Amino acid sequence: MTKTYIYLRDVRIHAFHGVLPQERIVGADFAVSLRVGYDVSAAMQSDNVEDTLNYAQLYELLKCEMAVPSRLLEHVAGRIVKAIQETFHEVTSIDLELTKLNPPMGAVCQGAGIEIHLINDKTQ
Repeated sequence: MTKTYIYLRDVRIHAFHGVLPQERIVGADFAVSLRVGYDVSAAMQSDNVEDTLNYAQLYELLKCEMAVPSRLLEHVAGRIVKAIQETFHEVTSIDLELTKLNPPMGAVCQGAGIEIHLINDKTQ
């Protein structure tokens, strides 16, 4: 094995991010997907949650960062990535997709957002 990942796919969260004041009052629905590079080989042998990145802890971190209102999704995404790096030092990469569902821009679309791909050179 060369690469293994822990992921959360299409997590739905209601949060209060947006440039318009109304967005920070009524909020909007967001979808978040995370894929975190992490060596799970020890957990494959031990069957012990202590030997892996617990995805429930990853979700709690995501939920906490999404609860802090921001004007820009770029700011929210940056906070999420930073919190993952600071909490889980063995992470080798982070893929984050943050989508505002039904954004207030007059277009009919599935959403608008940001994607970040980060490689942690310190663990390579």
